[in-house]
Amino acid sequence: MELKIKKLSDKAIMPIRAHNSDAGLDLTTTSITSEINECGQFILVYHSDIAVEIPDGYVGLLFPRSSIAKKSIQFTNAVGVIDSGYRGEIMAKVRNTSGDSIPAVYKVGEKFAQLVIVPYVSDITISEVSELQESDRGTGGYGSSDTKEDISAAKQSDASEDKQAVEVETSETAA
Repeated sequence: MELKIKKLSDKAIMPIRAHNSDAGLDLTTTSITSEINECGQFILVYHSDIAVEIPDGYVGLLFPRSSIAKKSIQFTNAVGVIDSGYRGEIMAKVRNTSGDSIPAVYKVGEKFAQLVIVPYVSDITISEVSELQESDRGTGGYGSSDTKEDISAAKQSDASEDKQAVEVETSETAA
């Protein structure tokens, strides 16, 4: 696949992979601006001065780098979605998570995000239905697999499987 990248200024640095096996292309900060969001929060905007032409059938996902754990910031939208039709500058917006007056942030010239290009299903037919097919999970949502009932059921299932394994081993050694 060819990913076409346009530099929007002389400051732009082409995205790179640190290793051939890396999924993400590292993006480098060329400038940082700020804005106030609707909640009155101070937001930093990291600029890359690049635009991309993502092929049809693919989407660009803009993830924080693992080094964000050393900073006191987080992406405002967790993961940025860059549709194949978008031709504007790739940017990331972050907010201060520490409340510190001087937060630990990425600086101009540092890598601030990684761009991962993935295929997506583009041929989707949306149908309104009155019922959905049953599943083993059902409507269990946030944290539902951590409930005491689920853990207890899993332990009982594991214990039952262990007992069956012991019975098989016992019958094999007795033979």
